[in-house]
Amino acid sequence: MDVYETPNKRNGAYSWGAYESNPFMLLNYQDTLHDVFTVAHELGHSIHSYFTRRTQPYVYGHYTIFVAEVASTFNEALLTHYLLEHSTDPMVRLTVVNNNLDSFRGTLYRQTMFAEFEKLAHEAAEAGEALTADRLSAIFDDLNQLYYGPVVVSGAPVAIEWARIPHFYRSFYVYKYATGICAANALAEQIIHEGAPAVTRYLRFLSRGSSAYSIDLLREAGVDMASPEPVAQALGVFGRMVDEMERLLQQTGKLPVSVVA
Repeated sequence: MDVYETPNKRNGAYSWGAYESNPFMLLNYQDTLHDVFTVAHELGHSIHSYFTRRTQPYVYGHYTIFVAEVASTFNEALLTHYLLEHSTDPMVRLTVVNNNLDSFRGTLYRQTMFAEFEKLAHEAAEAGEALTADRLSAIFDDLNQLYYGPVVVSGAPVAIEWARIPHFYRSFYVYKYATGICAANALAEQIIHEGAPAVTRYLRFLSRGSSAYSIDLLREAGVDMASPEPVAQALGVFGRMVDEMERLLQQTGKLPVSVVA
């Protein structure tokens, strides 16, 4: 692990490595709550790679994008649970809850909106429409209004945001963030409530690499992504966090606010 900032170091954080090496993690840790969650996130990737490469032959010694973000967001879900279980300070709890809600907003709701934009853009192309910048901006602006309502200003510069999202150049990539966080929260809930049996299933999932179809790997771990249940379960977690934020805002004497999802 290369943890702290140094001159000329690449920004951000990531996990990397080769089939015959240990995973490597690069971070720019600054002792913030966000950085703590970043460590947990990247460790999820590294642990997934570690178990997969030491269990599977080279041909299966990797994992698909569909499951790549499961282990990382799973770690974040467990860290959130741990911090809330071990803190009674309302402001600390409020900070943790806010972080969790923002993660849900960015990973579940926002990426789902991105996926719908991508779907509509492909449908327009298949219908023979010209995909001009104005046409794509109109699609994106309409979706922002549909998903966020009047709390987000419509039109420029929001409408042109699609142009800076590199994932759109890798067709049908973004929806996997949304499915990943749903699967991760379902797995975390199972481990919190079931204990050892769920842990065993999860470790097996981490060790399976690409030796089976991703949806079957998750099904073996206890999450059926062909059903609406994991999505409903994730939205249930989000709802409970919104309720907790409202309670904490009242407890700390702050004015209640609307939490934007």
